[in-house]
Amino acid sequence: MQINLTGHHVEITPSLRDYLNEKLERIERHFEHATDIHCILTVEKLQHKAEATLNVSGSALHAHSVEEDMYAAIDSLADKLDRQVRKYKEKLTDHRARESDKRNFS
Repeated sequence: MQINLTGHHVEITPSLRDYLNEKLERIERHFEHATDIHCILTVEKLQHKAEATLNVSGSALHAHSVEEDMYAAIDSLADKLDRQVRKYKEKLTDHRARESDKRNFS
């Protein structure tokens, strides 16, 4: 998975980049079909905003988070994206086919 990181009014330090990569590894573990992700980190006055668009086969998942600390915003963003990826993965599996198999064998 390719990670593109952009900063608006904030310098992307190596520690910030490493922290974001570490948090987004969890998404790659849950869903290996993610092609790339574009993250935008923004500072506006006292608000730190993190946005991400995750491209998966056929669609895109988007999440954003606003916190007082950039690391907290990245944590919240990773949690939101992780939930969306798990929900997307659930939709890909056909649950009805499994139920029909149970009925045929019972």
